[in-house]
Amino acid sequence: MDPSYEPQVTGPAVTDRATDTSAASHATPSARTNWSWVPVRSLGARHRCRIAAHLMALDSADRYLRFGYPATDAQLSKYVDMLDFERDEVFGIFNRRLDLIAVAHLAHPGDANRAKAMSEFGVSVLPKSRGRGFGKRLFEHAMLHARNRGVHVLFIQALSENRAMLKIAANAGAKLKRDGPESEAWLELPDDTIASHVGEIVEQQAAELDYQLKVRAHQVDAAVAELKSRLRNTEHIADE
Repeated sequence: MDPSYEPQVTGPAVTDRATDTSAASHATPSARTNWSWVPVRSLGARHRCRIAAHLMALDSADRYLRFGYPATDAQLSKYVDMLDFERDEVFGIFNRRLDLIAVAHLAHPGDANRAKAMSEFGVSVLPKSRGRGFGKRLFEHAMLHARNRGVHVLFIQALSENRAMLKIAANAGAKLKRDGPESEAWLELPDDTIASHVGEIVEQQAAELDYQLKVRAHQVDAAVAELKSRLRNTEHIADE
């Protein structure tokens, strides 16, 4: 939380910023109309390398929006190493090539003896995947998980220029407070219900099924590519 005058990437509690930037607001009408349910997968310690690769794919401007300054690769690596998957929750969206194209961090209070009254949300989406509702989808997913864990308020701290993230929060009913270059948003969450817990379980199972299908498809693509390579090599030898 304290950068000690040498900016260090921390969790969402202070510096985590959303990077589903204003490009989302310029999405074409067809992109909005054709949006459908997107599977969101829970990430764990074994995904640290993928999370790091995702963050390092962001340019300096995007890193500035997410962390409040253009974090270096070393600072991003430290942030990923410090992720506490036992306390917090990290979610991701994978494409067909199993690239992690969007990541959200839901940071819960660190004091185990204190009720989880408020948690903080931060998100990043790769440039080529923006304008497709992934930031909103991850926010809705975080809302569901937070309320099911007894969280009463979802908190967001973002740069005032990050209009896309603030719009997502406002559309969900959050109260916004702007203070110069920074803005804060608070969203009151309803109590958990049997339906909300069932909804979370269904989403988890559907996301896991989707991921396994993508893994199989990726394996098939790799096998086909290898077969084609062998056939080309065989034809080359025959020509000789």
